[in-house]
Amino acid sequence: MPHIKNALIRFRIIDKMLRNKYKPFPSKRDLREACEESLYGSVSGEHICDSTIEKDLFNMKMDHDAPIKYSKMERGYYYENDDYSINDIPLTEDELHSIKYAVDTLHQFKDAPFFKDFGNAIDKIVDRISVGSSKHQMDQFIQFESATSTGGNQFLPLLLESIQRKKQLWFLYTSYIKAEEKPRKVSPLFLKEYRNRWYLISFNEEQGDIRTYALERMDSPKILENPVNYPEDFDPIKYFKNSMGITAYKGKISQILINAKPVAARYLKSQPIHESQEIHSENKENTLFMMSLLISEELIRTIMSYGGEIEVVQPGELREIIEKRISDMNHLYKLN
Repeated sequence: MPHIKNALIRFRIIDKMLRNKYKPFPSKRDLREACEESLYGSVSGEHICDSTIEKDLFNMKMDHDAPIKYSKMERGYYYENDDYSINDIPLTEDELHSIKYAVDTLHQFKDAPFFKDFGNAIDKIVDRISVGSSKHQMDQFIQFESATSTGGNQFLPLLLESIQRKKQLWFLYTSYIKAEEKPRKVSPLFLKEYRNRWYLISFNEEQGDIRTYALERMDSPKILENPVNYPEDFDPIKYFKNSMGITAYKGKISQILINAKPVAARYLKSQPIHESQEIHSENKENTLFMMSLLISEELIRTIMSYGGEIEVVQPGELREIIEKRISDMNHLYKLN
């Protein structure tokens, strides 16, 4: 089993290198060293030889239809089809067994402090692997939540490296409002995921403030050798403590009261809007929820998703925003 597992890991490493547009045309030696370093922490050739990589390339082409070609001019390998990725190929029985072997090992440590935040993700992997290996059969009985990729996830390793090395980052960024692509140079702070999208939280020295950048609107990121420059007292936990989603800013924290009808109240009890949410009062007809956070677009959209099942009691500022949105909808659908 370890032999099969290692081969599958090498396939993924080779695939990643062949798709890396920043370091195209890796040589056989490049592939061997990358695989050996990932698996054994060495590049000496003691654990993986050139013939192993040759067999891997052959097996990838034969078993996974990988369009691998060799460029004599560049003296390296590449994918003839730029859109190909071995990650899009359905898993075989051997691969499923190998993944289950790895998942079972990982599952033993899911309650350890380092893995604490990933407990739910590990449980989901374990559940999916354990329910069966036939995707067709599995889809008849169980359906897992899936998200359509919005792009930008391929930049995660590079961005994480920039954060860990404490180096500034340069990239092109397209604003939804102006729809223009402009260069950005920032000091990256940390990465945050919200509703299956990744965001980079950075300090923009030119603007003198912390800014949030969506990865799907980012292009051509590059790590600069300039050291980062951001507030030393920045704390990501405190930064988002009184906010919802990825919106956080220096503003007034509002005491929010929401009146919910019975069905909506049950949903809010089972899945609170915010960690500060508490029940202020309750009777058979209504439940009054209280929470403290910043008014943001994410909060407004969440409240409106409940329609007429909940009502903002206070603050007046938030209530006016909701009233304006409802009025705009009435005008759009010509209800009045």
